[in-house]
Amino acid sequence: MNELPSPALAPAEEAQTAHDTETVILIHGLWTPALVFALHSHWLKGRGYQTRRFGYHSVRASLSENAAHLKAFIALTDAETIHLVGHSLGGLIILEMLLDDADPRLRRAVLLGTPCHDSYCGRQLIDLPLLPSLLGLSTMEWLSRGPTTRSVAGSAVDIGVIAGTRSVGLGRVVPDLPLPNDGLVVVEETRLVGAADFITLPVAHSEMLASRLCAEQIAAFLESGRFIPPETEE
Repeated sequence: MNELPSPALAPAEEAQTAHDTETVILIHGLWTPALVFALHSHWLKGRGYQTRRFGYHSVRASLSENAAHLKAFIALTDAETIHLVGHSLGGLIILEMLLDDADPRLRRAVLLGTPCHDSYCGRQLIDLPLLPSLLGLSTMEWLSRGPTTRSVAGSAVDIGVIAGTRSVGLGRVVPDLPLPNDGLVVVEETRLVGAADFITLPVAHSEMLASRLCAEQIAAFLESGRFIPPETEE
């Protein structure tokens, strides 16, 4: 008796199985909890990915300490393939962690509004009373290194960078914040030498955490290593 062919998967079912061996670790930014990535976690699960949210002390722990904690968190993640998505300071922790030998399961990473080589806002704010303690040890460790040209050329992990151009946020009170910016981070500060792809989107810094437009671009990069070119976005 001949076996009947298996029915083709419906699109939703295909999404649930296409990435079932892949886990995306979401890393929040300064002053925010891991919960801020709830929407992106939900959207990525809808595409079939497993997700985990990495929580860390953005003020009380140094950049080096948080990078070490992220490395340990990755080591304890049970998945064949691991991707990373970091918002703002979360992206800096990813970059710091990648300076060391990377877990061979790491494949792609997306940085959202991450000031990869400097922060105009940060350098203005550290001159104000009490602000260095509010910015925290991670940010102060990074700023103490001075402006740098960060390069990921030759990295085994493909990195995509998303920068925002909607100037709404804390940066509006910082005098002469260069344009274009996302309200906190200047687009030029997000550029990363050796990145696999780079794109600007009309979103503000915090808006990235609830943006469907960002979600589509994150998914595109995780799947292909490239963002959707602006002329073909829906």
